[in-house]
Amino acid sequence: MTWYLLIKMEKEADYLFEVSWEICNKVGGIYTVVKSKAAEIMGYYKENYFAIGPFFPEKVAGEFQEKVPSDKLRQVFEKLQKQGIKCHYGSWLIKGEPNTILVDFSGFTSKKDEIKTSLWQNFKIDSLNTQYFDFDEPIIWSYAVGKLLEEIKNTFNDKKIVAQFHEWLAGAGLLYLKQMNVKIGTVFTTHATILGRTMSFANEELYETFDKINPEKKAYDYGIQAKYLTEKQSALNADVFTTVSEITALEAEHLLGKKPDVLLPNGLDLKKFPTFEEASIKHRLYRERIREFLLYYFFPYYSFDLDDTLLYFLCGRYEFRAKGIDIFVKALAKLNEKLKRNNSKKTIVVFFWVPGNIRSIKTELLESRAFFEDIKDSVNDDINEIKNKIIYSLVSKKGITEKTIFNEDFMHENKKKVLKLMKKGNPALSTHDLHDEQNDPIIKAFNENGLTNKKEDRVKVVFYPIYLTGADGLLDLSYYECMQGSHLGVFPSYYEPWGYTPLEAAALGVSSVTTDLAGFGRYVNEKSVQSKNPGIFVLKRLGKKDDEVVNEL
Repeated sequence: MTWYLLIKMEKEADYLFEVSWEICNKVGGIYTVVKSKAAEIMGYYKENYFAIGPFFPEKVAGEFQEKVPSDKLRQVFEKLQKQGIKCHYGSWLIKGEPNTILVDFSGFTSKKDEIKTSLWQNFKIDSLNTQYFDFDEPIIWSYAVGKLLEEIKNTFNDKKIVAQFHEWLAGAGLLYLKQMNVKIGTVFTTHATILGRTMSFANEELYETFDKINPEKKAYDYGIQAKYLTEKQSALNADVFTTVSEITALEAEHLLGKKPDVLLPNGLDLKKFPTFEEASIKHRLYRERIREFLLYYFFPYYSFDLDDTLLYFLCGRYEFRAKGIDIFVKALAKLNEKLKRNNSKKTIVVFFWVPGNIRSIKTELLESRAFFEDIKDSVNDDINEIKNKIIYSLVSKKGITEKTIFNEDFMHENKKKVLKLMKKGNPALSTHDLHDEQNDPIIKAFNENGLTNKKEDRVKVVFYPIYLTGADGLLDLSYYECMQGSHLGVFPSYYEPWGYTPLEAAALGVSSVTTDLAGFGRYVNEKSVQSKNPGIFVLKRLGKKDDEVVNEL
C-alpha cells in the first residue's frame, strides 16, 4: 500500500526519518503502508531516507540485513549505547532496501518511570497503571528514538531534517523532540484514532455523537486514557498533522481537537498488479480452484449448478460491527428470501475470510476432502483412456454416454467412493471448529438470519476463520488469489479510516462494495461519479439507520 502523491512535489529537507513500531515488525496494516511507500519516497531522498523501528531479534530474520554504519552514525550509536540504547544499522529487505535503524531498547527499560513522569509533567499524559506490553513498551522505544534523532541532529547540525511518526506508539519520540526543542521538523500521522476505534468496537454510535461527548472523559471510561492522551498531544505538538482520509480527519478534529493539516490517501503500486488480460486469465484459474473446494464442501450433501454460481466475499479483521459484518449477513438473508420467492436457479456462495478463534479444521471436512481427492486421483489415473474415448465418440458420432467413456471396473470402483463421500444433513457454516462456537457472533448471525446452508437456500455461506496463506490445507490460495477467483467483494464498514481492500479488488479486476464511512469510499465519491454499473459501489451509511443500509445493500 503506497502513499501515492497526488501532485508532484519537491523535497525540502536534506534527510527524512520515518518512525514506526511496524518497521521490520509486522503487526498490522501500517507495516504494509510503510513497506510499499519506501521505494517511492526514496525516489526523492535516495540514501538520505531512513526507516526507524524496534529491534526484536526473533523478527529480523529475512526482514533486515545488518551493515556497518558510517563514521558519523557510529559516533551517534556509541553515545546512545552509554544510555542503554543499542542501535542496529542496515537495510530493510523490501523494494528499494532503505537504510534502516532498529532500536534495541531492552537496556533502557529501567527508565520507564522516568519517561512516564516526564510525559506527565510536560504533556499531562496520565499513564498510571498501564500495562508493559500494551503501552509502556512502545513508549520506552519511541522515547529512545527521540534521543536517537536528537543525537543525529547534533551530529548533522547543518542539515535540514524531517521526522515522520506513525500512530501514538511512536508519539513519545515526537514529544521528546518538542520537549528538548530539537530543531527537527515533525510530522505526526494517525491512521485511525484510538478512541474512535474503541467506541466503534464497543458498538457505540460514533459519527452521530461527535458533538455530544467529552473525548477525554470517554477515554477514561474505556481505560485508554494513556494512549488517547499520547495521540492527542502528538497531534497538537507536531509541526504537521496528517491522516489518511476525510472521514478520519473529521474524527480527529472532534476527538483530538485538531484538524489535520494534510490528507495523505493510501494507494497501491499498480506495477505489482495484473493487466486486464492477466486478471481475466487468473480469474478463471482461481475460480476453478474455489469451485473444487465447493465440490467437497457442499456436494456431499447436495449439488447445484457451478456454472450458475457467483462467488462473493468479505475479508478483514474480526470486527463484527465495525467491518459491517452484521449488515452484510442481514442483507444476504434478504437476498436469499428474494431469490427463493422468485424461484431463481442462481446460487450465491459467500466466503467470510475473517480470522477467528479456531481449534482445527472440521473432521468431516477433512474426510470429505480425502474422499474427493481419491475420486480425482482415479480420474487422473485413467485420464488418457477417458480422453481417447471422448474423442472416439465425437468422431464416430456415436454419442457420449456414461458407458462410452468409462469402463465397468472404473464405474464400479468410483460408485463406492462417491457413496463414501455422500453425507446427510447440511454443510457446516464454518470450515473450522471454533472455541465457544455457539456464541461466535458470525455463526450466531447466520443462524438468526436463516442462513443455514439448506438445500433450498440460494445463498450459501462459508465462514473461513484463518489467514489466507496459500497453504492452509483447504483452498490453498493466497489472499489475492482468493479475491481474483471471486466475483464481488463486499465491505459495508461502519468504521474504516481508509479501507484499501476495495482498491485492491479493483486492481485485481474484481468489483466491490464500500461505504461513505470508509475513507476510500468518500474518496471515490469525491473524485468520481457513480455510474449505473460502477466497478466500486459506494453504499450510503452516514446518517442512515441499519435497516436502510441493509435494504440498499
